[in-house]
Amino acid sequence: MPGAAGSGFDVDHLPWGLAELPGLGPRPVVRIGEHALDLAGIAEHLPASGRAALAAPTLDTLLALPADELAAQRDAVRELLTDPAHRPLVAPHLHPLAGISLRLPITVADVVDFYASEHHATRVGSIFRPDGPALPQAWKHLPIGYHGRAGSVVVSGTPIRRPAGQRRGAPGSGPTFGPSERLDLEAEVGFVVGRPSVLGRPVPVTALADHVVGVALVNDWSARDLQAWEYVPLGPFLGKSFATSIAAWITPLAALEAAWTDPPAQSPEPLPYLRPAGRGLDLALEVLLDGEVVARPPFASTYWTPSQMLAHLTSNGAAVRTGDLFASGTVSGPGDDERGCLLELTRGGTVPLPDGRTWLTDGTEVTVRASAPSTSGGRLHLGEVSGRIVGSGL
Repeated sequence: MPGAAGSGFDVDHLPWGLAELPGLGPRPVVRIGEHALDLAGIAEHLPASGRAALAAPTLDTLLALPADELAAQRDAVRELLTDPAHRPLVAPHLHPLAGISLRLPITVADVVDFYASEHHATRVGSIFRPDGPALPQAWKHLPIGYHGRAGSVVVSGTPIRRPAGQRRGAPGSGPTFGPSERLDLEAEVGFVVGRPSVLGRPVPVTALADHVVGVALVNDWSARDLQAWEYVPLGPFLGKSFATSIAAWITPLAALEAAWTDPPAQSPEPLPYLRPAGRGLDLALEVLLDGEVVARPPFASTYWTPSQMLAHLTSNGAAVRTGDLFASGTVSGPGDDERGCLLELTRGGTVPLPDGRTWLTDGTEVTVRASAPSTSGGRLHLGEVSGRIVGSGL
């Protein structure tokens, strides 16, 4: 496909999306370079077993296909795009990205946000609990997480309205209510469930690929002042539930085969249901404020692996459904420039960024992007996730 080579969105990638195509409505698409290929438009040239899924105005049915059928469809799309003989039948169904509208790529079923980076958890613990241990007692025994709100997940590019809520007041006084004054970002990696599990049957740590079909970047926006006041004793609530942004493109797990890497050593050894740990992913993230890179968090340094997150999530018998999204929590590495949120980058708001900011101001455009080794020997780019902060309206 002309223009795709070197773009990060070549035939070794082919991420899925849901696009509003002119005159056609919402359709499942794959991205190739700076174009979206309408899968419904070429359905008659793809394996018959998956054609019904391409007629739906959603990705849900497609992502729930058996693994072999999804792989066969992906192979067929790649052949259509690489064989010049197929150019006449493919070309009418290629749409420039500039002319389409991308929608939320999945019908979000449930959301779980983990706290899987030891570097992030340690720094946050030292800020929120300066007189206590940085890590909770359970942290190195299980992947800690919380359930979020599916209805607050929005596609990349959606404006983010500054939330309002209760905040801790001055010493000796009660709380106040108003727009958050400590609005933050969290650069995360999300995992999308396609094939559901069975209620009452935990997913083994070796079965990630039986259920997770793809990866998407996530920004779990956080109001740190609301969070600090409310999170004891039950954890995140209104400080997190107002918005979570997800990229418009889901990178297939199959496209990341060259990106798997050994995770950090885990000590103490996890309980048997969390062994073997599985692999981590070599994803190089970047956080940008108004187009300027402020951090480069490495996902490879994340302590708990995706396999362990899914195994723990279902260890009590909870089931996952098509459209479930579980995210890593803030991705942070050991370096000062590898911190995936402003809470860490500004040491709790005490050390401003070079531009003078400590927290997100109205009008700020936040973008999280990432790349990974590809199966062709180059690098692929995950779909970026972005959002601009707008005022609270209060």
